[in-house]
Amino acid sequence: MIKEQEFQDAVAQSKQLSKRPSNDELLQLYALYKQATEGDVQGERPNGFDFKGIAKYAAWEEQKGKPQDQAKSEYVALVKRLQQTNG
Repeated sequence: MIKEQEFQDAVAQSKQLSKRPSNDELLQLYALYKQATEGDVQGERPNGFDFKGIAKYAAWEEQKGKPQDQAKSEYVALVKRLQQTNG
C-alpha cells in the first residue's frame, strides 16, 4: 500500500519533469490523480466542442471502479517511469 506522502511527492515531481509527457501520458496522470483523490468519475460528461474536457472525462471514466489506493500506486509508478525516460 502506498503512503500518502509518497503520493504527494509524486504529484509534486510530476510538475517538475524535464520533458513534457505525451498527451496520452498527461491524460493518464490526470485520470489516475482524479481517481486517487476523488474516486469514480463525477458530474456530467462535457459536450459540444470541449474536446479537452471530453478527453479528460473519458480518461477518468476508464478508471471507474479502481480502488483509490491502487490509483495512487499506479500514479506513483507512472511518475517514476516518466522521470526515468525524461532523464
